[in-house]
Amino acid sequence: MNMKSASCLIVAGVFVGTLAGCASDRYGSSAQHETVTEKVEDGWITTKVKSDFAVDKTVSAMNIHVNTDNGVVHLSGAAKNQDEINRAVQIARSVKGVKSVRNEMQIGATGATR
Repeated sequence: MNMKSASCLIVAGVFVGTLAGCASDRYGSSAQHETVTEKVEDGWITTKVKSDFAVDKTVSAMNIHVNTDNGVVHLSGAAKNQDEINRAVQIARSVKGVKSVRNEMQIGATGATR
């Protein structure tokens, strides 16, 4: 085998290897894309819930913590009373993209003052 043939085989091998890598990367990246998309959606949901809390006069945006994971909103922190908890859950449920709301807020916990 001469040098030219060996070089062609090496180039062909690199080319085929690159194509195989792209094919597997393409399918792997769609799963990553879904994960990134879900994270962006979760971030948007969290931001929307917090901003709705800030606008509502019955809910303390400072004392209620919001975290979203795969469309499930987790509410925690301090509330003044049951009405504030109920309103916070209602607001969170009304946000587009929310699948469910988990309420872990406590009444009268530290920092529940306004």
